[in-house]
Parts: sequence; C-alpha cells; structure tokens
Amino acid sequence: MIGQERRDRLRVVTMACAILSAAIVAAFVVATQREPPHLTSSDPPVAGTSGLARPHPPLDRAPGEPLGGPAVR
Repeated sequence: MIGQERRDRLRVVTMACAILSAAIVAAFVVATQREPPHLTSSDPPVAGTSGLARPHPPLDRAPGEPLGGPAVR
C-alpha cells in the first residue's frame, strides 16, 4: 500500500511539473513573438502626448467645488 501512495504522489507531482513547464514555455513564446503591434486608431496624435492617452476636456468647476446637479445632494 505504501508503494501505491508514493506512485500516486509521484504522478501528481509529475503532472504539476509538466503543466507548469508548458505554461512557462507558452509565456516565453508569446512574449518573444516578432509581430508588429496592431494600430487601434487612425487619429493623428495630439501634440504633447506619447500617443497612449488622450487629454481630457477641462472641468467646468474649480478644484474642491462640489459636483452639484440633480443626482448629487
């Protein structure tokens, strides 16, 4: 009976190692692909930005002023 428990434990550890190895190889393959990034927008870049973010429009209130409106009391 002791031998069977050891074989079962060895089988579980072997499967876990195989799954972990496959995940590491898959992550390495995905991280090292040489495809160019896909263009998500054809808008011209805004001056002064890195192209990753769009500037927000200015707020209609001063800092610290409550939002107001019908939903806020």
